[in-house]
Amino acid sequence: MTTPSMFGQADNSYLAAGGEAGLQQLAADFYHAMDTRTDAAIIRAMHPDCLKESTDKLARFLAGWLGGPSLYREKYGPISIPRAHAHLAIGSSERDAWLACMAQALAQQDYSPSFKTYLLQALSVPAERCRTQA
Repeated sequence: MTTPSMFGQADNSYLAAGGEAGLQQLAADFYHAMDTRTDAAIIRAMHPDCLKESTDKLARFLAGWLGGPSLYREKYGPISIPRAHAHLAIGSSERDAWLACMAQALAQQDYSPSFKTYLLQALSVPAERCRTQA
């Protein structure tokens, strides 16, 4: 069993998220939330109409970021979060909408409550790094 203090070590977080299949589901639920939440309309408009590739990119990014295999790099090459989002107008409200979508998606997962809390807090760091506006 993985304890909260073990999240972030080796591949513990990747495994707690259900591996590749679990992260694909989280990403699908995340983009469903983005597609349906009114407070996410601005960030939804920053994405293509079809979210299939965005979903794949997020799940693959999360896999490596959580200590699992570097699936994003294998398919899309290296990523720099600030550079990947530099062309977008992302301020505090867009960051917060992204985190709200992730919180909604996390609520739908069969993860332990401590992992959900850990992951949302941890994701606030890359969410903040995406910000391009004050």
